Amino acid sequence: MFERFAPEARRTVVRAGLLSLDAGRTVLDDDMLLLALAEAWPVDGFEVSPDAVRALLPAGPPDRPGDRDLLAGLGVDLDEIRRRLPSRRADPAAWRLRRPRTRPLRVTLSGPAGDLRLTVAARKAVEVALYHAARRTDGGGVVDEDLVRGLLADGSNASVAILRRLGADLPALAGRLWPLRASA
Repeated sequence: MFERFAPEARRTVVRAGLLSLDAGRTVLDDDMLLLALAEAWPVDGFEVSPDAVRALLPAGPPDRPGDRDLLAGLGVDLDEIRRRLPSRRADPAAWRLRRPRTRPLRVTLSGPAGDLRLTVAARKAVEVALYHAARRTDGGGVVDEDLVRGLLADGSNASVAILRRLGADLPALAGRLWPLRASA
């Protein structure tokens, strides 16, 4: 799937995955896609700061006390391991976005830092982005704008709720992303 992504969008999805892993999540949700886009895409009409998005994210899952304590008892510092991971951790070329043949509705982001299953909302955002990229005539792959289109396609997902709470002008943003075509 990633072969149909432009490098910038690929970096954004990998960044969202890393943000999810750093937050202790086991899945990649649309709110982390929004945070990664806010970090990567500060353009007109999408003036949402990463800090503002981060402040509205739901609290991450609490650490399972047994895991961290067990590793600490063995002399393993989980945070130190994360810091020492090779630089390939964030290298988009080392990551894959795949759909297993046996479970076609499941999409997984896999890389050196771990595997994350995309939630329904995140998968829908990626699929809408792929759809819009395929319809463009420039032959390019999925770009960050397509990912924003994917997030806005479902008005009931967490990322749209965050944008509304931040006071983003969603109709203006949608109008910019989906301009009306002049009738011939």
